[in-house]
Amino acid sequence: MSSPIPRPTACLALADGTVFYGRGFGATGETVAELCFNTAMTGYQEIMTDPSYAGQIVTFTFPHIGNVGVTPEDDETAEPVAAGMVVKWDPTAPSNWRATGDLVSWLKSRGRICIGGIDTRRLTRAIRQQGAPHVALAHDPDGKFDLEALVAKARAWKGLVGLDLARDVTCAQSYRWDEMRWAWPEGYQRQTAPVHKVVAIDYGAKRNILRCLASAGCDVTVLPATATAQDVLALQPDGVFLSNGPGDPAATGDYAVPMIREVLAADLPVFGICLGHQMLALALGAQTIKMNHGHHGANHPVKDHDTGKVEITSMNHGFAVDSQTLPAGVIETHTSLFDGSNCGIRLADKPVFSVQHHPEASPGPQDSFYLFERFAAHMAARKTG
Repeated sequence: MSSPIPRPTACLALADGTVFYGRGFGATGETVAELCFNTAMTGYQEIMTDPSYAGQIVTFTFPHIGNVGVTPEDDETAEPVAAGMVVKWDPTAPSNWRATGDLVSWLKSRGRICIGGIDTRRLTRAIRQQGAPHVALAHDPDGKFDLEALVAKARAWKGLVGLDLARDVTCAQSYRWDEMRWAWPEGYQRQTAPVHKVVAIDYGAKRNILRCLASAGCDVTVLPATATAQDVLALQPDGVFLSNGPGDPAATGDYAVPMIREVLAADLPVFGICLGHQMLALALGAQTIKMNHGHHGANHPVKDHDTGKVEITSMNHGFAVDSQTLPAGVIETHTSLFDGSNCGIRLADKPVFSVQHHPEASPGPQDSFYLFERFAAHMAARKTG
């Protein structure tokens, strides 16, 4: 006699009424968010702690999630930011020399609701075909779910368009950063001889971006997303960095764009990544658009038009710069080879540039580390020029 099928302890309800059942892990309760998928084969901890995932639940297309455990060294911010996790197979016990804990306990202690046992291929196809859906994710060990209420909550959620989330994930006050990139066998080392003074605006900055700046010789001061141009210029920086972050760039741009325009008028080198790239484009007169399902992964090919080189990059964005709206004097430098969307711009006559992808990786390839060196070179040239 066969054993009875275990009762589902979690369910994922889409706004169109589709319901996926599975096994819950992590915290119990409910959460409502946008659902996206990430194709990276490694780096689930970096992904869950990436502030750019605020307001989103992440479906992992790679099935082996949890196998290397967790370690505080891999956090991209102090706590997980993604609202939840969807996986095919339940997380396994960790097997890695760096692990200090297991993924399930880590997620539970940090209030993240997760579901396993899902047909992630089917779910990913639905996201690609229909666009990133609004969903409600519930975990109840007793398996009791009010499906009508969950679908109603998914339908009622307003979504990310028009939503400023940078205020929710930015730092509360300014701070200094001097930790450099991880290297074997020393691990993380401190920058003790910086040559460039950089102000980084934190719209949801990943720690490895700040490490890359420090490794490029920068003395980094991080300011909150709401910092004014006066706050920035009072520190007399050699350059200004605009970080990644979540939400609708047009909404964050209400207060960020005026600041960026004043900084541009000061003729300082400027470098932006992800949301910072989008808001630089807005400040220059372009527009941004919501993508169907966005780019989330660590294997995205991007072409550099200046060199003809193709870089494999890490990406995480649901909005993009509309290249058709770039004004005169703003040059498109990079495009996605997946869909042709804009992935980089620069000014023709100033040391100002930005990229949509994540050159700091974490997780992902290191093809684009050179962009931090380019930023440092712009600052050096300004000093000597």
